[in-house]
Amino acid sequence: MRKILILLGPPGAGKGTVGKKLSENWNIPLISSGDILRENVKKETHLGKKAKEYMEKGELVPDSIVTEVIKERIKMDDCKNGFILDGYPRNRKQAEILDGILENDNKLLAVNLVADDEFLVKRLANRRVCEKCGAIYHLINMPPKKPGICDICGGKLIQREDDKEEIIRNRLKVYKKETAPLLNYYKEKGVLKEVRGDQELEKT
Repeated sequence: MRKILILLGPPGAGKGTVGKKLSENWNIPLISSGDILRENVKKETHLGKKAKEYMEKGELVPDSIVTEVIKERIKMDDCKNGFILDGYPRNRKQAEILDGILENDNKLLAVNLVADDEFLVKRLANRRVCEKCGAIYHLINMPPKKPGICDICGGKLIQREDDKEEIIRNRLKVYKKETAPLLNYYKEKGVLKEVRGDQELEKT
């Protein structure tokens, strides 16, 4: 039986960090819709060009685009024992589409990471990413040894466009509106668990 974990929660709640840890512990891949979309934007693929218009405004990328990239990814061999999804599904419609894609022999759990808006804004606005290798730093909690330089590859650290305060607040607003019905969907199915995302990783 495949183990499928869906990580839910607003931007900055720690889905990527928690997902990475669980991926290592369970030896199944962490699939981040955001990472896949950013990769497509970087490579200027057909889907990447479409997604870029929405991502730069802090708006949700349309279901059809996100579903297409996720569908292709979960068909890969490394997903045969299970996988962890971060950033997908984002709404009830996507969840229903995902149910249609998945076979019956799956053990599915949805975990919702919750945190206060001000905590999330502070966490995200201080995040920096290496433009070369994608390593993530935090100016307060996990700063690089040399300011502005990646410890791993020496690349330049940048602030993602969607980590600027005005865009973060818009992302949080969009998230709440879009995701409430999704949480109810998994609650009705009896597979939703709620965890505080503003605690230490070990506690989470």
